[in-house]
Amino acid sequence: MTENAERPTRPRVTLTDISSRAWEHPADRGALVALRQLKGFDYVLRKLSGLVNERAFRLQFLGSAIRVDERQFPRVHTLYTEAGTTLDVRELPELYVTNSPLWNAVTIGMDKPFIVVNSALIKGLDEEELRFVLAHELGHAQSGHALYQTLLLWLMRLTGAVNWMPIGALGIRAIIAALHEWSRKAELSGDRAGLLAVQDPAVALRVQMKLASGGQLEELDTTAFLAQGTEYESSGDLRDSVLKLLLLEAQTHPLAVIRAHELRRWVDEGEYTAIVSGNYPKRQDDKNASMSQEAKNAAKSYSDAFNRSQDPLMKLVRDLNEGLGGVKDWVSSKFTPPRG
Repeated sequence: MTENAERPTRPRVTLTDISSRAWEHPADRGALVALRQLKGFDYVLRKLSGLVNERAFRLQFLGSAIRVDERQFPRVHTLYTEAGTTLDVRELPELYVTNSPLWNAVTIGMDKPFIVVNSALIKGLDEEELRFVLAHELGHAQSGHALYQTLLLWLMRLTGAVNWMPIGALGIRAIIAALHEWSRKAELSGDRAGLLAVQDPAVALRVQMKLASGGQLEELDTTAFLAQGTEYESSGDLRDSVLKLLLLEAQTHPLAVIRAHELRRWVDEGEYTAIVSGNYPKRQDDKNASMSQEAKNAAKSYSDAFNRSQDPLMKLVRDLNEGLGGVKDWVSSKFTPPRG
């Protein structure tokens, strides 16, 4: 697969008044809607943690990185403002480029979030791919994902402090495991925001391929890369299923092939097309979002993923469930007295 030096720009639809709920994964959205309805939760979290000093972080990058504007990294600034326009972001967070060989970007802060992009991404991505990454981070900022990331950091510190209390540490570890799962779903949300900004699924796929390969796109094949995701999800035996669970337990990000697979599924299921066609939730309706309905949507998302999974462990659980259901029906038919 070869990478063209120049790709024709396509007109993008401006998603006026779009709510972040439009791109949030159901499992991510359900938790966020619940937190948004807990008045004062973010204030309590800031008081409890005391670990994240946003002013100190901002000063660190202000003194050691490059703040992007019309004069510094103007190409990046243009892409960033265009991505913000497409997602109708009214106030863009500050954007910094920092010197790092790692392919990464991060959104920091709760009161006034800002975005940091590593220089490796600036060098390794073309304009549309970089637009995707910048919009991915804007998605995090608009969704308020820094809130739970702060909670995760605080709990991880707390775990170390209460390791001498087995029961207490176990309970905190369970919460941390749940937050890691939330974090992985939040990354899928960010990918959806990135796609809505570039409005070209091929760009989103290229980004995941580059992240997995370190930028060696000319040596890769799209079909083979997507096939990896299918193979990862379905191949192997029960031992592989357990190993996959252990691999993901402490991961804050889904694996690259899975991110590509999940984004492709979101497109194929039609939600992406509906949004760019104008059918999406509006931010003025966020206050009326139903917590119970979002909880149902989250549960349905996990149920659908379970039902379509070809993972050996998931298939075994499904088969056992169907078998037990059959036994239950047989017992019911034999021992339930007739009515009348």
